[in-house]
Amino acid sequence: MVKFQPDYKNIVDGARNIEPERWPLYEHIISIETMEKIQGRRFGDLGRSRDFDELKEFFRNYTNFYRSVGYDTVSWELCIGEVMPGSGALGGHQPGVIRNREDFEAYPWEKIEDKYFAANSICFEALREVMPEGMKAVGGPGNGIFECVQEVVGYEKLCLISMDDPELYKELFDKVGQVNYSIWKRFLFEFGDIYAVCRFGDDLGYRSSTMLSPEDIKKHIVPGYKRIVDLVHSYDKPFLWHSCGCIFEVMDEMIEKVGIDAKHSNEDVIGPFSEWLERYGKAIGNFGGIDMGVLCEKSAGQIRDYTHRVLEYSQGHGGVAFGSGNSIPDYVPVEGYMAMVNAVREFRGGQ
Repeated sequence: MVKFQPDYKNIVDGARNIEPERWPLYEHIISIETMEKIQGRRFGDLGRSRDFDELKEFFRNYTNFYRSVGYDTVSWELCIGEVMPGSGALGGHQPGVIRNREDFEAYPWEKIEDKYFAANSICFEALREVMPEGMKAVGGPGNGIFECVQEVVGYEKLCLISMDDPELYKELFDKVGQVNYSIWKRFLFEFGDIYAVCRFGDDLGYRSSTMLSPEDIKKHIVPGYKRIVDLVHSYDKPFLWHSCGCIFEVMDEMIEKVGIDAKHSNEDVIGPFSEWLERYGKAIGNFGGIDMGVLCEKSAGQIRDYTHRVLEYSQGHGGVAFGSGNSIPDYVPVEGYMAMVNAVREFRGGQ
């Protein structure tokens, strides 16, 4: 392959639904373990340090991985849910700390913004210090409004509250939306220069439907999304929305009312990448393409052929960026992941 020179503008074009000069690779998340295996060195422990020099060394390795494998950008987010007091009902499967109005009114909402930046500013600063020439990041404050509500309430309890106390149900989304907006506002002011494309992930769907009714999503989540996306646009940056699941029933609102510029995540059993391109390729950029099941189960040759079919079909469908339809956790075989990456680079002429 020819010497690779990253250019983050390829991702910006893809997110703005402009066919890029060079089709970019993109991943929502790549596990540190996978990076370490490919690079042949351990560096993940440095990412947990609070020493600025050690964090810079972590990000040197982290950004060098993306550059060496052929990415124009690095994906980096730090999640809001992790600093919310009592969080863990979403990922930790523990009971939510907000069960009723009394809990809601006693919850320390006003502390979340400062806790987020006290925990994470040093990481964003270290990333800025070592960002390679030609690269920027994609990401920002992770977790969308729905996931943050679940972190402190829990999904099942949230559904019960929707029936038992509709006003509290509404206020939960309103309050989390306000908190997330304030974090994004400060983040863009302090660290927006590091980022080419802003995004958050907020999984709204199951394999067969949305997790809340489409009507509730439109009423309670869309307005909060719009405020954040409008803010991102005020910094002249495109917004990429990541959401898993069957969310076709709310996509028109996400495009027309929220104003997302691009969407990531696809699963063949819900809708292969070709369906996303046919439905939305004229309106937004589409990121992803390669089903995770293929990466986990198929041979390198089969992955190459599958990837080339996706790439061939994608030509003429506007802004795209290619990678897995979800992410690269540590259980995805390195051989499968690299077969996909190499197939994309081969298709774009060895770059």
